[in-house]
Amino acid sequence: MWIERGAHGLGPETPQGSASEAKSAAGIAWDLSELFAAPDDPALEQVFRQTAASAEAFAERYRGTIHTPSGVAPAHLLTALREAEALQEEMARLSAYASLLFAADTTQESHRALMQRVEEHMTALRNRLLFFDLEWLDVPDAHAHALIADPLLAPYRHYLSSERRFKPHTLSEAEERLMNDKDLTGINAWRRFFTEFSAAQRFTAQINGQTRELNQSQALALLRDADRATRQAAFESFYDGLRQDSHVLAFVYDTRFHDHLVTARLRNYSDPMAPRHLANEIDAQAVETMMSVVERNYPLAHRYFALKAELLGLPKLELYDQYAPLFESKEKIAFTDARQMILTALRRFSPAFADIAARFFDERWIDADPRNGKRGGAFCAGVSPAVHPYILCNYNDDLRDVMTVAHELGHGIHFYLSRKQTLFNFYMSLPVAETASVFAEMLVFDDLLAGLGDPRKRLALIAAKLEDSFATLFRQTVLTRFEQLVYQARANGRLSGAQIGELWLKANAPYYGDAVRLTPGYEWGWSYIPHFINTPFYCYAYAFGELLVLALYGKYRRQAAAFVPHYTALLESGGSLSPAEQLALVGVDIHDAGFWQIGFDELHRLIDQAEQLARAVRPTAQ
Repeated sequence: MWIERGAHGLGPETPQGSASEAKSAAGIAWDLSELFAAPDDPALEQVFRQTAASAEAFAERYRGTIHTPSGVAPAHLLTALREAEALQEEMARLSAYASLLFAADTTQESHRALMQRVEEHMTALRNRLLFFDLEWLDVPDAHAHALIADPLLAPYRHYLSSERRFKPHTLSEAEERLMNDKDLTGINAWRRFFTEFSAAQRFTAQINGQTRELNQSQALALLRDADRATRQAAFESFYDGLRQDSHVLAFVYDTRFHDHLVTARLRNYSDPMAPRHLANEIDAQAVETMMSVVERNYPLAHRYFALKAELLGLPKLELYDQYAPLFESKEKIAFTDARQMILTALRRFSPAFADIAARFFDERWIDADPRNGKRGGAFCAGVSPAVHPYILCNYNDDLRDVMTVAHELGHGIHFYLSRKQTLFNFYMSLPVAETASVFAEMLVFDDLLAGLGDPRKRLALIAAKLEDSFATLFRQTVLTRFEQLVYQARANGRLSGAQIGELWLKANAPYYGDAVRLTPGYEWGWSYIPHFINTPFYCYAYAFGELLVLALYGKYRRQAAAFVPHYTALLESGGSLSPAEQLALVGVDIHDAGFWQIGFDELHRLIDQAEQLARAVRPTAQ
């Protein structure tokens, strides 16, 4: 399971680091030797052979024994589940190594070759093991409910019941095999191509009188530069480069949209968003309630954008101004200082959380070097209960990067605590998966804010937090609305890049309103966001998680230390409960619009503080 952030989550303006300048995280790379020594490690061949043989043996033992006329015995099903987990642990280790290696350097042919070989191997294994899931779905409901309720199978109760949600959308074994096989040269190949194409893109910009060739990460990093001319040049270069590649990008995205619609139709989903709801164990009504509350609060963003324009001395913000620093600062935050800031904040909350986070730094579980060829953005990879998590980020020595590392460490702590579960109960659903990451950011934010006396620095920090929250709440809702629009349009036929761009601007317009000008070129802003390619309708989970955490953080402020064990128990539950069951533990009703509005009360408080601080610094504002 991959939990992602960065350009893929927070949108086109999120910086990813610059490999052209010296960075404090240079050389900070993860150690994958606990998985395998190298792409040519003989142990890899052994795992390829072992997993193939184990899958064959599993199929021989259990095919035809799960769905039987007399009904499967609980003890037999328990043994099968444990053996299936053991096999999939090895599969997860192999898949993780190939994926992490490829993400760290997409340019190496050996990495690409291993990635493709592993994907082909995994497809073959999934096809071999497919019968197991299908036989469980074929068990009559009455017998299945009895098995789910059996005390012997209690550790797998949620897994067994949640698997049956997909029964109406599962095809025959032969059809499922065909679906897996066609994905190898279908959507999986397009995902790989998109990742490699994006990593290879270059953008030429005139910066301070010099011609610079920028990769995607470097161009995006300059959108936060203090100099407006630099931001504008980077913006124009980046989006013009996307326009020049639009014939390729539009084809990739249109193919993805069509593939998803075809798959949804073949699996009898009523709506292209339905598969994501089912996978997230969240009903459509709850998601729509949450998103509607977010949209009703767009005026909050307009209020902040107007304040920022005033502080920057502008009549209105252009898109390339929205993440501009309020005050020019050459202060850089070294990676070692970021470590100290984050661990200090976590330790105030829970020494155990800080100890876990320290291991990521000490034992090289983090790859932070912003080098060329590396995948942009940031993610935390939760491999399995038997393997610790890994974090990828592109550390660029600024405060935003500190918060990104804190975010990913929140994910890392969540995965680490979830290792108490078995594999089938390990992976949390996407909406709950963002809980620990955003909570960690809040802890670091509050700790940093408490230590600042300078009103300009306090205002800059609050502005950065608000902009991150807006990107997570408002922007992710925009991205989801865009996907709804584009799939509705694609149902009527092929979409050109220009058509997709029109839908992109339409989805963005309510968020920016009259407060921010949709600068020409932004119509291509959809064309490099990997979530649209990799995981359709992923993005609403960010808004869900952000609002959820703002409410939970309010509980923490009131309850202090008493809150910690309940929160820890929630994280330790991994995926052993449904999101509704997990959130009920902390008194949350996800269908209550009033609950979602609570999160915005915290943002109102922060904007009030920003406006007060602005009055104090306005005479000296730049």
